[in-house]
Amino acid sequence: MIIEARFNGPPGSGNGGYSAGLFAASREPGSADPEVTLRMPPPLDTPLTPADGKIQAPDGAIVAELAAASAITVTVPPIGYALAEEAATRYAGFAEHPFPTCYVCGPERPDGLRIFPGTLDDGTTAAPWTVPDGVSHAVVWAALDCPGGWTVIHSGRPYVLGRIAVRVARVPAPGERCVVRGALAESEGRKALVHTTLYGADGDEVARARATWIAIAR
Repeated sequence: MIIEARFNGPPGSGNGGYSAGLFAASREPGSADPEVTLRMPPPLDTPLTPADGKIQAPDGAIVAELAAASAITVTVPPIGYALAEEAATRYAGFAEHPFPTCYVCGPERPDGLRIFPGTLDDGTTAAPWTVPDGVSHAVVWAALDCPGGWTVIHSGRPYVLGRIAVRVARVPAPGERCVVRGALAESEGRKALVHTTLYGADGDEVARARATWIAIAR
């Protein structure tokens, strides 16, 4: 498998959610909901090999580890599309973004997913998302990534994805108008546990995720 360069998060490495979703696809069909732990920044345009529940780089380095996830029991409540559009106008990444070319939430990526999660009064995030052509399970994982991170990202304190577990009910159709929600569950030291939920045009749950984000030095 190869993470194409356009699916970057931080410069020079794969978006965490997209990469994890691509890695999860290597599990046996019918396996339990997967949880992916990233052990290093996923390299771009590099052949990666799944073996024994791990994803390996050509030099043998462990890029990620895969396991069966415990039940993902938390969802972030849905809101209407118009409210999500209004929240997106307050997206902090418009003013300051640690990785402005991120495939998912980078304002400098006209060819990205352009998911801009703004904060609501209760501290949760919301963003509208028009599903692109070529949507896949990995793209759904990507959409569930950054909206959780932006519940903890603050000025001068960037975070990256460390671990994510996802349950996908369905892959939304190209052109479908969805809403992505994020919420902080807990934060201690450099780690933050967050939840995200993706809702479809009719308010049905499309997918949910539980993720751990790690603060890094700028």
